[in-house]
Amino acid sequence: MGRLFGTDGVRGLANGDLTVELALGLSQAAARVLTTGRHADELRAQGRRPTAIVARDPRISGQFLTAAVSAGLASSGIDVLDAGVIPTPAAAFLVGDIRADFGVMISASHNPAPDNGIKFFSFGGTKLPDAVEDRIEAALASEKLAPTGAGVGRIRRFADAEDRYLLHLLGTLDVSLAGLHVVIDCAHGAAAGISPQVFADAGARVTVIGSDPDGLNINEGVGSTHLGPLQAAVLEHGADLGIAHDGDADRCLAVDAQGRVIDGDQIMAILAVSLQARGMLVDDTLVATVMSNLGLKRAMADHGIRVIETGVGDRHVLEALGEHRLSLGGEQSGHIIFSDHATTGDGILTGLQLAAEMVRSGRTLAELADVMTVFPQVLINVRGVDRTALEGHGIIAAAVEAESAALGDSGRVLLRASGTEPMVRVMVEAADQGTAEQVAGRLATLVREQLAV
Repeated sequence: MGRLFGTDGVRGLANGDLTVELALGLSQAAARVLTTGRHADELRAQGRRPTAIVARDPRISGQFLTAAVSAGLASSGIDVLDAGVIPTPAAAFLVGDIRADFGVMISASHNPAPDNGIKFFSFGGTKLPDAVEDRIEAALASEKLAPTGAGVGRIRRFADAEDRYLLHLLGTLDVSLAGLHVVIDCAHGAAAGISPQVFADAGARVTVIGSDPDGLNINEGVGSTHLGPLQAAVLEHGADLGIAHDGDADRCLAVDAQGRVIDGDQIMAILAVSLQARGMLVDDTLVATVMSNLGLKRAMADHGIRVIETGVGDRHVLEALGEHRLSLGGEQSGHIIFSDHATTGDGILTGLQLAAEMVRSGRTLAELADVMTVFPQVLINVRGVDRTALEGHGIIAAAVEAESAALGDSGRVLLRASGTEPMVRVMVEAADQGTAEQVAGRLATLVREQLAV
């Protein structure tokens, strides 16, 4: 049996892989592991119980999973504040804001409605390192905390959760968004109750799509994974920009007034240059993953901004930001992290800061995005292969070296084994689309032949 925790918590088919029993057990195990710190010890010395925030996105399975998680925590002597349907970054923020001992977010992010997931935030609102997740997984087999009488936890509604988060977001702005017309796609997800409101409160004129969650339509044909409706709405309404979230609103992709998609790399480029100009980009350094476009590195070099590369996943970006005490990082997918304002990727915060830079500079989003030239990028997922044999494979390594040498400074090659599936990802960037497709095709064929199972 593999590791229970994946790259972003425990995720699977709700009521299939992710059962009530598992949710209950995970919350009981987390209660044991996450309430051993100094803050929790101080509370107990004062005769008070630790507190956890529980939140979810609007998918229907979140209702019974929230009940199971809350029951597991309360039965372990944890007071639960049920924040209801809010974005993942809101849950992370609130853990730090009220000094809760930890938080639990029930969401499967951009996955379809039948899936769900459980992720934990530690004291301060940060994601758990692998070692702590492993301790929780091990604790599933341990004796559970089982207080009685006054020692059991209480479950209460976190009545002002949305308001606290909304005020926090508004507090990050130094300009009004008056005069901007923004289309917001909420992906029928957790952003629906907050994102349109905060943009309106910031002064923008707001048109909303994907804002009618029914528990089953999250991410269905809308949001950051389906940008067509947002592009059409921006053009139809003559808006200045469009903002797309995913189901739990920790991502942001954008669309300019001409309907052109502005991805996470371009957003990072715009924001990094803006922060640098205002003396707010710590050490003139940006953190990005190995999947970020070569054009991002070129643009940053042109502005004297160093790029630190990490492995794929916002967790690795967060670790690098913390290790080097930096202020900005993110992924091409739209997970953008502002360390001064958030402990995780925040799609609403990112959208606000992007809109604010348009106001601040007086430039259109298309003009701002021209700071970076996007190199054609081709990604081929080679499935049904032995991913474990990729590392150290001499023939494949030699082919990658040869193709990389042929591309020179005008492109790059990256082969990466999937962490969860029998698959190898072949990514190639080049100066033109045809070259990228040809190189990727040759390498994908080689991988399929050499790693066949």
